[in-house]
Amino acid sequence: MPELPEVEALAGYLRERTVGRRVDRVEVTAINALKTYDPDPSSVAGRAVVDARRHGKFLDVVLDGGLHLVVHLARAGWLHYREAFPSAAPLRPGKGPVALRVRLDDGSGFDLTEAGTQKKLAVYLVSDPAQVPGVAKLGPDALTADLATFTERLRSRRGQVKGVLTDQQVLAGVGNAYSDEILHAARLSPFALTDRLTDAQLVALHEATRQVLGDAVTRSVGQRAAELKGEKRAGLKVHARTGLPCPVCGDTVREVSFADSSLQYCPGCQTGGKPLADRRLSRLVR
Repeated sequence: MPELPEVEALAGYLRERTVGRRVDRVEVTAINALKTYDPDPSSVAGRAVVDARRHGKFLDVVLDGGLHLVVHLARAGWLHYREAFPSAAPLRPGKGPVALRVRLDDGSGFDLTEAGTQKKLAVYLVSDPAQVPGVAKLGPDALTADLATFTERLRSRRGQVKGVLTDQQVLAGVGNAYSDEILHAARLSPFALTDRLTDAQLVALHEATRQVLGDAVTRSVGQRAAELKGEKRAGLKVHARTGLPCPVCGDTVREVSFADSSLQYCPGCQTGGKPLADRRLSRLVR
């Protein structure tokens, strides 16, 4: 799933290439992806792109006249920018991975695509991003929250720190991959309870969040959209590296699997060398 650094990079990528261009037309090929019906997508035609922004993990393409095309890429969605499209013919609904296409007046534009069978990519056309339910509920941005705000938000929700850190109503922008990386950098077990974290641990967690996300943004911004996934993988130390040596201590990176997701961690760095039980109903090492 694209997280804060990748969405920040996509926003910057679009600003460089689309601001000042006018929309020729919007083609919706996956009706289930479009979550709003008023205004109609046809009303976008002729409007200029004036900005591209990020709200947590939501991408916001701002059009003149006060319209916002807000996108949540979900787990398998992505944005593909095209210098030119192979054909001017409208896309056929239900054919291929493209859910929505935005054509610009110079022949360029971008596709929103989604792989797999769990179609959760969501597109909203609104006059205010706060009209998008997910945006309206976002907590403070994880990259810019100061220590006091970060501490207050983490302590406002009792639970395992991995789950709290990825709760978008607590802090916006962190998902499964970067939470693994942040907890590794902070040397914390993913199952540590937020109400038992010491002040020193919260300081370390805040610093790790700023460092991991900041470094990822630095690596990602300026990359082509097609290169962002590879750049993300290249910077990971524990996430998606099960069975490989930890680059910090050399211990073997381990995994805990759930019904539809998994987490990775280093026992040597995070749990005092003890592996976590890989069953949700087992007694977990904390």
